[in-house]
Amino acid sequence: MIPSYIGDFETWEAGFEFSVPVTVRFSETDMYGHLNNTVPFAYFEYARIEFLKTIGQMEDWLNPDGTTIPVVADLQCDFRKQVFFDETVTIYVKAASVGNSSVDLHYLSKNEKGQTVFTGRGSIVQVNRDTGRAVPWTDEQKSQFQKKVAI
Repeated sequence: MIPSYIGDFETWEAGFEFSVPVTVRFSETDMYGHLNNTVPFAYFEYARIEFLKTIGQMEDWLNPDGTTIPVVADLQCDFRKQVFFDETVTIYVKAASVGNSSVDLHYLSKNEKGQTVFTGRGSIVQVNRDTGRAVPWTDEQKSQFQKKVAI
């Protein structure tokens, strides 16, 4: 079953440009060698940060004098195939839609055979570091999310 956030899978899949490889560590598996079902969220975090660094979003957020930070508002993962110890999976990330102060990021994970193993989506919101209130994206930030990025 295809999750509702995907729509047409082939069209959705074609929209990904950025990816990072991750090799499954022994500590990330259960006693049967399967990837623990909580680990994809850590993979999403890693891929999300690398994506945000690549498009130029992290600089201000990492500045100790900066006034805004990103907060994960929600996150989900949908499993398609089993993943095992020592497999390398490629985690793709794209900005599916950009709101006033949030962005909906989508994730696609493939194994070495090119098979989809899990997908996901989640929203991050830019908030004021002191008040916790949402801060609108600047026009420059919005355009960064739509940048073409190389795989």
